[in-house]
Amino acid sequence: MNPKLKENILESLSSVLPITGIVLALSIFLVPMDTGTVLMFFVGAVMLIVGMGMFQLGAEMAMSPLGEGIGIEAAKSKKIRVLLPVSLLMGALITLAEPDLQVLSNQVPSIPNATLIATVAVGVGVFLALAVLRILFKIDLSLLLMGLYAGLLLLSLFVPKEFLSVAFDSGGVTTGPITVPFIMAMGVGLSSIRTDKNASSDSFGLVALSSVGPVLAVMLLGLFYNPQEAVYAASEVAWVGTMQDVAQEFAFEMPRYGKEVLISLLPILAMCLVFQLLTRRYQPRQRKRIFMGFVYTYAGLVLFLCGVNVGFAPVGTMLGSQLAGSGRKEILVPVGMLIGYFIVKAEPAIQVLNHQVQSVTNGTVSAASMNRCLSLGVSASVGLSMLRVLTGIPIQYIVIPGYIVALAMSRFVPKIFVGIAFDSGGVASGPMTSTFLLPLCIGACHSLGGNIMTEAFGAIALVALTPLIAVQIMGIQYKIKLGQLQKSAKPAMIMPDDNDDIVELEDE
Repeated sequence: MNPKLKENILESLSSVLPITGIVLALSIFLVPMDTGTVLMFFVGAVMLIVGMGMFQLGAEMAMSPLGEGIGIEAAKSKKIRVLLPVSLLMGALITLAEPDLQVLSNQVPSIPNATLIATVAVGVGVFLALAVLRILFKIDLSLLLMGLYAGLLLLSLFVPKEFLSVAFDSGGVTTGPITVPFIMAMGVGLSSIRTDKNASSDSFGLVALSSVGPVLAVMLLGLFYNPQEAVYAASEVAWVGTMQDVAQEFAFEMPRYGKEVLISLLPILAMCLVFQLLTRRYQPRQRKRIFMGFVYTYAGLVLFLCGVNVGFAPVGTMLGSQLAGSGRKEILVPVGMLIGYFIVKAEPAIQVLNHQVQSVTNGTVSAASMNRCLSLGVSASVGLSMLRVLTGIPIQYIVIPGYIVALAMSRFVPKIFVGIAFDSGGVASGPMTSTFLLPLCIGACHSLGGNIMTEAFGAIALVALTPLIAVQIMGIQYKIKLGQLQKSAKPAMIMPDDNDDIVELEDE
């Protein structure tokens, strides 16, 4: 086995084991499940672990170098008429390949899937082009985000309430396992040709701005489509009696996901071929590596999506329904927070973001500290989602104050943390959120007789919101510690020690 693949699979195992243990504990003590259901869940977990490991290796071998190469070559041209259409096209194509978007589009039957997907793709493309301009013209990310979110919040006053949650959710699902590695690497490539001190911090923020586009686009779409007829078709756990039944169930679904992922990846592969023909950037060895990266990405996503959708999502719906109907519905909040804390670690794109942050910051912000911070943020967001299910709180009452706080904080934290924070919000709301947490909320809401469109939808939007605040708190803590370190270092820098040597700041 490829050593790197083995390392990724072991990392995925450590990420998925906690959520698997939680579901097992719930099945024993609170929500009794039959053996077949538990078995389906565990097989899905195994496929998820292997698939996530393969995907991470594929993203490292293919998506990241491709995105970075396109960013570098596009920036070298220094021509707006080249950069804008290329960025718009990249954003739209990469979004069409995003599996999370397919999941969300199936939940809103009042709007044709193709219409919703095309709208979101255009939104991402336009705002990726805007993000590229921001990097090249060194526009302050905080001020730009403040203006954009102010416009979104104002527009939200005119969007039908049944559609508002779906609009905010769309911003989260577009930044998933395919989009994030490509867009983040593109940002690194674009900023690499700059030599100023803010180049590294400006490499972040593309995901954040690309998440705004679909929200705006879907809000505008909501003004023309009536979403009141939208219903959710809950997935059910397949009945299985033997291991053969389990194998047949997954084998039956595998070709469908294989076809979906292939159709999604073909535009990116075609884009890669065109890029190579035009630039001749990659040598034969690099081309072989990128091709193998696509193979790993394809196989990993097929395993991941099949495991999550067949094994995880139905169990999520059932858990939510039974917990809400157990007579102890208040337990939904702590259980949701516990699941949220661990489930974010199973998001494929999270690991990509965390390691890239660690690399760009030279270890100042470690992958482990990012994991902890995001886990706390997502835990809070899932708790709020469950509270909405229980009380029916409109999503505006949480989203509007939340973004006001996050945007206000962005004026006081180091620039690099602003980009990381707003990127992490989109990255945290990936496949596990749309295929486990959302069904968990929907199952609970359906059992309680609530309005699914206004009370259950919005879970993805909240998962995308709370990391913005959590990561910026980490940035404020870092700024305070750095200030204390510099203050304590100044006397040492001018006072000789016993050996008459000057104590350097690094020695502190």
